[in-house]
Amino acid sequence: MQENDKKITIGRIEKIDLPNLSLFNLDAKIDTGAYTSSLHCHHIEPFKKDGKDWVRFYVLDPDHPEYEETQYECPIFKIKPVKSSNAQVEERVVIKQKTKFSRYHRTIELSLTNRSEMKYPVLIGRKFLTGHFIVDVSKKFLLK
Repeated sequence: MQENDKKITIGRIEKIDLPNLSLFNLDAKIDTGAYTSSLHCHHIEPFKKDGKDWVRFYVLDPDHPEYEETQYECPIFKIKPVKSSNAQVEERVVIKQKTKFSRYHRTIELSLTNRSEMKYPVLIGRKFLTGHFIVDVSKKFLLK
């Protein structure tokens, strides 16, 4: 058996669920050029809760069909510099979330950023993909 035999082939766009954020069936762009995965948010506000670092934010834009105008709060996993697609480096809050990616339940690290100029609200990077998935860029929605 070759190493690739146990990896699942996915397309360049797939569906993802983030159940703790009440987000289901979201289109996610698979980006092997990005290390970290990211989620489109706005009004991202770090704060302290019981002496620990937390963040409040709204997911998606008000004109997105899945938008619920709900403010979420999560513990901050870390804050790290991320180079965006336009080569700008910015400090981003990273959270951990449970995800359902087809039949696969895993935890994903998501940097929170305003992706309003991007077509897809979720970007899945190499850290989540490595060791589990192979990307066929000529296809979309291979996961059922």
